[in-house]
Amino acid sequence: MNLQQLEYIVAVDKYRHFLKAADACFVTQATLSMMVKKLEEELEVIIFDRSKQPVVPTDTGRKIIEQAQLILKETRILKEIANTIKNEVKGHLRIGIIPTLAPYLLPLFLYDLLKKYPEVKIRISELNTDQIIDQLSNDLIDVGILATPVGVDGIKEYPLFYEKLLAYVSESEEKLNRKYILPEDIDVNRLWLLEEGHCLRSQMMNLCELRKKNTDLGNLEYEAGSIESLLKIVEINHGITVIPELAAINFDEKKKSQIREFKAPVPVREISLVTYRHFVKTRLLEVLRQEIKEAVSAYISEETNEQVIIDI
Repeated sequence: MNLQQLEYIVAVDKYRHFLKAADACFVTQATLSMMVKKLEEELEVIIFDRSKQPVVPTDTGRKIIEQAQLILKETRILKEIANTIKNEVKGHLRIGIIPTLAPYLLPLFLYDLLKKYPEVKIRISELNTDQIIDQLSNDLIDVGILATPVGVDGIKEYPLFYEKLLAYVSESEEKLNRKYILPEDIDVNRLWLLEEGHCLRSQMMNLCELRKKNTDLGNLEYEAGSIESLLKIVEINHGITVIPELAAINFDEKKKSQIREFKAPVPVREISLVTYRHFVKTRLLEVLRQEIKEAVSAYISEETNEQVIIDI
């Protein structure tokens, strides 16, 4: 029995197909099938019911696969502990990041990080906050980048920076034709929101106290899936939306003229790295944190006493 065989049975369980599992493991189907068969013979059990399509584990096989997953996880932990002790920056890092941050933050640091640390392999998934928390707890990702606090037991938060929230208004919003505004200046009946599941939506609603107000949506109700969609709908259908600071760093002069900043206390969202309680890739986390903080320093102003964190 060896670790490779354990990886193969975990892959077959994941894909429920020997050829797909072999492709994922970068071996031929014949090699994978032979190694799985040898493991079954050594253990004197049948791990997979091959008569069914897709392939499914037997009752005994399911228990063996669960134990194999634990062994592989502990093996990864041993390697990470060794790397940390040797202070080496290498290994795999699986990152989940919220969609309202990914297109604006990742280009600022990702290329330089990979160039500086060529032995670091990164896999990134765009996920909402609930998905990040779920995947962290199930060891599907190593670290999340999202708005905090999330207030979940077992989740550790490492603040990175505080990102201002800005109002983006159409040219027809004459009442907001000034540089600084207050949240109460926003007509919530003209406010465009992200769809459910985005933490920025919750922050927008909290900022404008939208949950406490009755709204008349008129003859169009639209919930956007991205910040870019919000910007387009404001330009086409007028109204107002709220965007994070990094989303505006590449605006042209026309779009910049449609930004309105909030008067103090300035609403901000706290952006953090989050990990689950058993996280051991501390050296990789430290490097990721340093690279992000350095990259955003040119665009994000320092925290002041005139800021207030808007909770999710």
